[in-house]
Amino acid sequence: MIAFLTSQPLWLTGLIVVGLTTLIAMCAPVFIRRRVGLENLKLNNEVAGFKFATVGVLYAVFLAFAIILVWQEYSDANANVTKEAGAAATLFHLSRGLDEAPAAKFRDALSAHLKTVIADEWPSMQNGNASRAAAQSLESVYAALLAADTPDLRSSALMAEMFAQLDVLTQARRARLLAAEGLVPEIVWIVLVGGAVLTIGFTFFFGTKNLKAQSVMTGVISLLIFSELLIVVAIDMPFTGSIKVGPEALSEVLADFGTR
Repeated sequence: MIAFLTSQPLWLTGLIVVGLTTLIAMCAPVFIRRRVGLENLKLNNEVAGFKFATVGVLYAVFLAFAIILVWQEYSDANANVTKEAGAAATLFHLSRGLDEAPAAKFRDALSAHLKTVIADEWPSMQNGNASRAAAQSLESVYAALLAADTPDLRSSALMAEMFAQLDVLTQARRARLLAAEGLVPEIVWIVLVGGAVLTIGFTFFFGTKNLKAQSVMTGVISLLIFSELLIVVAIDMPFTGSIKVGPEALSEVLADFGTR
C-alpha cells in the first residue's frame, strides 16, 4: 500500500493521505455524538484530557523521529548518486594514463555503463528493483580495467587509484539500489499509521457543547498529523514518485565524456 501511494502523483497521494483521512476525522465526532450523547462524553473530559496529552506527546516524538530518519536517508541517497558520478568522472580522467587502445576500450565500457544505468536501471528502481543489464555493464567495466592491468602497471599508483574509484562506484550503486527498496521498515509503518489513528480517535470521545467547533478542531489535528505522514510517504522510496532523486548527476558526467 505504501509503495502504491509513493508511486502516485503527489496531489493524488496528498488527497488520499491527508484529504480523505481529515474528512473522515471531521465526520466521526458527529457520528459518536449521535450514538453516545453529549452528557456521557462530557464525563470523559477531565481524565481524558491528561491522557490525551501523554498520547499526543509520545506520538509527536515518534513521528518527528520518522521524518528525520527518512529525510536523512533521502539526503544520503542523493549524496550516493553524486558520489557515483564523481567516481565515474575520476575514472574517465585517470584512464588517460593507460595505453591508448585499452584506455579507449575502458572509456567505452564506462560510458555504456552510465547510459544503461540512466536508461534502464533508473526506471527499474521506481519499482524497487535493480537492472540486470546495468549489472552486466558494470562487469564489462571491471573486465576492461583488468585487461588494461599489464605487468608494468600492476604495482603503479595509477591502477591502485582506478581500482579504488571503481570500488567507490560499485559501493555507491549498491547503496542506491538498497535505498530504492524503501527506507522505513514495515513495523515502523504499522506504528506510524496505528498511532495516528489512535491519537485522532482519542479526540472523538471528548464532549463539547459546540459540535461544529469540536469537528473543526479534530480536523485540524488530523490535517497536521497526516500532512507530516505525507512527508514520510513521499520520500520513503527516494527513486519513486513525484519527489525523487534523478540521474542528473550521472547525465552531466556522461555529457562531459562526450565533450572530451
